[in-house]
Amino acid sequence: MVFSSAIFLFAFLPIVFILCILPVPLKFKNAVLIIASLFFYAYGEPVYVLLMLASSIVNYIFGRLLGRSSIKETGLNLEELEVKKYVGIAETKTPYRTFLLVLAVILNIGTLGVFKYTDFILSSINNAFHTDIPLPGIALPIGISFFTFQALSYVIDVYRNPAIEQKRYPAVLLYIAMFPQLVAGPIVKYSDIEYQIYNRTMTTDEVVQGIERFCKGLFKKMFIANIMGNIADSIFGLEIGQYHMLVAWLGAICYALQIYFDFSAYSDMALGLGHMFGFTFKENFLHPYSAVSINDFWDKWHISLSSWFKEYVYIPLGGSKKGKARTEINKLIVFFLTGIWHGANWTFILWGMIHGVANVIEDLILPSGKPKIKWLGNIYTCLIAVLAFVFFRADTIKYGLGFVKTMFTNFSMDSQSYSILMEQLNVYNILTLVAGMILAYPVFEKLKGKLQDKMRTPVFAVLSLAALFLCILRLSSASYNPFIYFRF
Repeated sequence: MVFSSAIFLFAFLPIVFILCILPVPLKFKNAVLIIASLFFYAYGEPVYVLLMLASSIVNYIFGRLLGRSSIKETGLNLEELEVKKYVGIAETKTPYRTFLLVLAVILNIGTLGVFKYTDFILSSINNAFHTDIPLPGIALPIGISFFTFQALSYVIDVYRNPAIEQKRYPAVLLYIAMFPQLVAGPIVKYSDIEYQIYNRTMTTDEVVQGIERFCKGLFKKMFIANIMGNIADSIFGLEIGQYHMLVAWLGAICYALQIYFDFSAYSDMALGLGHMFGFTFKENFLHPYSAVSINDFWDKWHISLSSWFKEYVYIPLGGSKKGKARTEINKLIVFFLTGIWHGANWTFILWGMIHGVANVIEDLILPSGKPKIKWLGNIYTCLIAVLAFVFFRADTIKYGLGFVKTMFTNFSMDSQSYSILMEQLNVYNILTLVAGMILAYPVFEKLKGKLQDKMRTPVFAVLSLAALFLCILRLSSASYNPFIYFRF
């Protein structure tokens, strides 16, 4: 596992932050972040830190080959490359460079496949053909899906535009291994922070903004996600078909809230830490449960992943430029891969395809992309999202189907069901559930926008300190409760 929250908050983070605010050259600060990031990862994955290092070295080499070969084969000089740096260079996409890119993709996806999908593939073969191939039981390195996609982003970006080749390996290592978003995202594209690696500043305003964002994320994790998770875990651990539909609905809604507040909390903390160290990462969540369509939902949910698939899979497949049928097929492919990316289980694939099919249906009946009655669109979007997350949470498709069936068919309220509801719906849990449902919408942001500038900073500074104090109190008695996306 990675650091416990207490060690991270009271030892690791303060030391790294103090070293990074010293009046020293940026190269020193980068070195501190690299060492801290490797230590952060090695604390929980002492062996697999070598895998991450190997990934960074291999992709750095591919970047150098793609960059240098572009200059050699095309006759373009460095000045011409620099001029065309941000517009792309079509003439550099030669067969040799394409071969290098394909090889890089195979190595990266192959490594991810071996560690994440070997057991799943072999068990699926055993089930389909009644064989008994032994499963190797390979342990899944924390965050491998995230740092693999970041490494691929760098290589693909250099292939598309060799002028962004990074000649200094430490810069590539820092990009791939940076601890704030290493194990659970957001997925950062190299082109988004290329300039910031050696040209960033740490201002007081940014540091304060980062601390506030970090405290907000920590509070969401400790006081909403974990509470919702306790309820969801209790209900998903039942033989759900034996209980009333209200029990199933409570479990489904609580899990939908848990995964949102858990994952968005980590993203908040990552973005906050980024600001504290001078980096600006793009937003990863924009209140997806306020969406009015599934398409809108994916414009707001896990934005870094959906934009990654859009840029590196959907558009290369042809996007929407090869006819309506091909467009919908491309979308289904992307959602299929999105499901696979999340985990080695058919439940994740089904979760992805539910969203994919819903997206295709929307394209057919909603040409504008959004319904005219927005509140009605929001209801059906949330309904599909909650139902899909049942399969995301379920261990098997069979269990997921039984859970959904109970949600719509079991009207019998027996003493066991009543007892479970009363146990889970105590005053504290009810208040947390209501708060979670309200805060899933951009209520807080609207209130913040109405505050005058002079009031906004002190008010949110006090709220952030209060949130941090409450979280510290909670940490003293809380058991280790990792973020859901650590396992992806």
